[in-house]
Amino acid sequence: MDNIHAPTVPAGPSSRPLTNGSGAQLSFAELQMKKDNMEAELKALSGVLDSHGVNMDTPLTTMDGFPRADIDVAQIRTTRSRIIHLRNDYKDLMNAIEKHLHEHFASLQETDDITPSAAHRSEMMGDSIPERLEEPFAKVNSVVTGSPADSAGLKSGDEIRNFGYVNKSNHDGLKKVAECVQGNEGQRVLVKVSRPTPSGQRQELQLNLIPRRNWGGRGSLGCHILPV
Repeated sequence: MDNIHAPTVPAGPSSRPLTNGSGAQLSFAELQMKKDNMEAELKALSGVLDSHGVNMDTPLTTMDGFPRADIDVAQIRTTRSRIIHLRNDYKDLMNAIEKHLHEHFASLQETDDITPSAAHRSEMMGDSIPERLEEPFAKVNSVVTGSPADSAGLKSGDEIRNFGYVNKSNHDGLKKVAECVQGNEGQRVLVKVSRPTPSGQRQELQLNLIPRRNWGGRGSLGCHILPV
C-alpha cells in the first residue's frame, strides 16, 4: 500500500517555471507581484489544513494503520503537495529577485558618476510601471442580497480578473476560487472586477470580500460565478 502520508504528487525542484523562459524576463514589479501571489496562496493553503485541524506533519492514519475517517485525507494530501511545490517555487523566485537586485545595484555602481533622477530610479525598480490588468476568467451570474458578496459590492455581470491570488492562468475550472475562499474565511480577499457601464465602457474596481458562513444563506459568498 502506498504511503498515505505522502503527497499525491511527488515534490520536484519546482512545480512550474517562473515565466515562459526564465525569471530574468520579468521586471522587478512582476517578480514582486508573483511573490505576493505565492505568499497569499500559501496562506490560503495553510488555512485549508487548519480547517481540518492538521498541519504538514499530522498523521493521516489511525493507530491500526487505517486512513482516518474524521478528516478528508485526499484533500489534505493534495493540499500538502501543493504547499511543497509552492515552497520550492518560492525559493526559486526569491533567488530571481535577489539576482535582479544585485544586477540593478551593480549597474548603478558602474554609472555612479551619473545621478539618476528620482523618477528614473522609481522606473528602474518598477514602481512607476502601470499595473497590468489580468484577463477575466469568471463572470458573476447572481448575487444574494445581504450576502458577503453583496456587502463587498459585487454585482451581477461583473467580470472577475483576480480573486485573491487566483487569475485566468491558475483558476483550474474555478477550483482555486473555492480553495481561496476556504482558506480565507473571515479574512479580506481582494477581488478585481471589470464592470460594464451604460456608456459601453468598462469600470475597473477593486473590492474587499470577506467570506463567512454565518451570513444567513448558503455558502460563504452568497453569489454564483461562472467561468468565461
